[in-house]
Amino acid sequence: MTTADGPVEAYLAGEPGGPGVLFYVDAIGLRPRTQEMADRIASWGYVVLVPHVFHRWGSAADLAPTQDLREPGAREAFFAGGVMDRVRDLTPDLAENDAVAWLTALATHSGGGRVGVTGYCMGARLAVRTAGWHPDRLRAVGGWHGGGLATEAPDSPHHAIAASRAEFVFGHADHDRSMPPEAVSALGAALVAAGRPHRNEVYEGAAHGYTMADTSAFDEAATERHFAELRALLDRTLRQQD
Repeated sequence: MTTADGPVEAYLAGEPGGPGVLFYVDAIGLRPRTQEMADRIASWGYVVLVPHVFHRWGSAADLAPTQDLREPGAREAFFAGGVMDRVRDLTPDLAENDAVAWLTALATHSGGGRVGVTGYCMGARLAVRTAGWHPDRLRAVGGWHGGGLATEAPDSPHHAIAASRAEFVFGHADHDRSMPPEAVSALGAALVAAGRPHRNEVYEGAAHGYTMADTSAFDEAATERHFAELRALLDRTLRQQD
């Protein structure tokens, strides 16, 4: 796969010709756990593309953790090592250019037409923005333990909802400092104002990063709930005709 900045690594799962799903990783990046998740989504009959969104900062292997993030303190140490610098440096302008490449590549393998997107942590922000950038194609958005989805910034991700044509399902982490109750409420208000079908729920007891089985934040019950919600969302939006 190629962007304006050169070749980019990506993981592709699923049989060619199925409906397409764009998978935005969390801040830890493209790795075996996100590939496993993509495989599961693909097993439902979808073609899933997981791009290495941090391609400007090194290969997926270069940026991958060197410790087991399930061990006490390892996840925190990894995030203290400059991870958030590249998250901040992946600006909306850069992400918008990349999204064109992701969707173009996905279209060469999927059946074309409407697409779904699922995003995790910072990937949830990318998912919401992509729905606003490409309303004619993006019809389903899943956002899971996302942070910073509704802020006071003029370019806050939730402002993209007004331009979208998607159905949205959010599963927020409980007591998440990056997505406090007032932000969840603001996100819900934006969904209502835009007239978009949605679910905007907090998963009680689930920590930020709850879907990531390779970290100490993993919550099996919340993860299975997310998979059930995501599958239902994709099935009702991507398998129906206008």
